[in-house]
Amino acid sequence: MSDIYLDITRAIERLHRRFLDVIRHELNRLGVDDLNSMQALLLTNIRDQEVTARDLMEKGYYIGSNISYNIKQLTDAGYVEQERSPRDKRSVLLRLTDKGLALCTQLQELQNSQADAFVEGDVSEDSAVLVRDVLKRLERQWADYIHYGPG
Repeated sequence: MSDIYLDITRAIERLHRRFLDVIRHELNRLGVDDLNSMQALLLTNIRDQEVTARDLMEKGYYIGSNISYNIKQLTDAGYVEQERSPRDKRSVLLRLTDKGLALCTQLQELQNSQADAFVEGDVSEDSAVLVRDVLKRLERQWADYIHYGPG
């Protein structure tokens, strides 16, 4: 079982890199050259919400130094706007600009077409649900390990 576990963890890493390659390819196709695939992925995680950088980090999407740099780049390029939180002046709220929302919509269309192609292949909905549930279980296991140590 340890070989299978190792294969799964390596596949997760490769899949994440490959997914960023798909986004990069779509950005190139759309003629978007003022952000990278990780920054575009960040836009899709903000979508139509108003969030803080801390919210994005707590969801496990990014590490601290990366998020600050990427938010600055996205703000400078006009995809994200920042505003001080009325409740906590130390916190900055992030939301997409019209430019950011438009790109996010195009990336959502890419994700929808990729999902359709995935379903049209040899993957049944039941097996896709099983994979999703197994990966969520693995994520919980790793989060528990980080927070509580070896069990």
